[in-house]
Amino acid sequence: MQKQLSTANKMAWETKAYQAWVHNYGTPEELAEKLKLEYKHHLRYWLKYMGDPAGKRIINLLGSHGRKAISLALLGAEVTVVDISEENRLYAMQVAAATGVKIDYICSDVLDIPNEEALGQFDIVLMEFGILHYFTDLNAIFSVVRRRLGSNGRFILTDFHPFARAWLNTYNLPQPTGNYFDDSIKEGQVAFAKLLPEEERSELSKVLVRSWTVGEIITAIGTAGLCIRTFEEIASKADPRFPEFYTLIADKLDVSLAPLYP
Repeated sequence: MQKQLSTANKMAWETKAYQAWVHNYGTPEELAEKLKLEYKHHLRYWLKYMGDPAGKRIINLLGSHGRKAISLALLGAEVTVVDISEENRLYAMQVAAATGVKIDYICSDVLDIPNEEALGQFDIVLMEFGILHYFTDLNAIFSVVRRRLGSNGRFILTDFHPFARAWLNTYNLPQPTGNYFDDSIKEGQVAFAKLLPEEERSELSKVLVRSWTVGEIITAIGTAGLCIRTFEEIASKADPRFPEFYTLIADKLDVSLAPLYP
């Protein structure tokens, strides 16, 4: 099933993604000028967990258009991006060139990176915003995270809070209409669709996604042998009574874990 998701999602992310980024962020040259001024803002959720990124090896899995990777490179990090979309890669590499920094960008399914071991190990693995729903098995992706982390390496994950899904389309309604525990695979609109003119959205392919609960995410990270240090929930700006997204920090410790069920 994961192969089916990857095929569908690659097609969706390689149809007008470059056009969407230009429409929203400007040409690569225009975004480069903005990033030179605002790069720390794009890293505001993570710098407190990273320390000084200068000289650190960082891999940004599903790094999309590269704004976070380029911002890290501006702070002196050695950054590699892995993402399934060639259009994302093209835009990111053009922005990086215009910014005057170097990033490595591998266009690949993160579960099937060519010659993955040759990448070596990294100080930090970063995954951010709208990524876990592309996987039918969290153990598979978090195994990649563990393999790519060096000793005492740090995993930083920021994503939309699963609880928010239960309140989907419930603005001004007294009760949630979504199902927090829904584990079915659903067809949806690709994330950048809203950045394009409405008349062009009908030409876009659909993505296939699978939602996860907080418990499933935390359990899979622990099963991968990563030590969870914090789970920071960030309130919604629209309604600060509820979480909108979260940041989870986990470290790779070289210890053997006893079976959960001896």
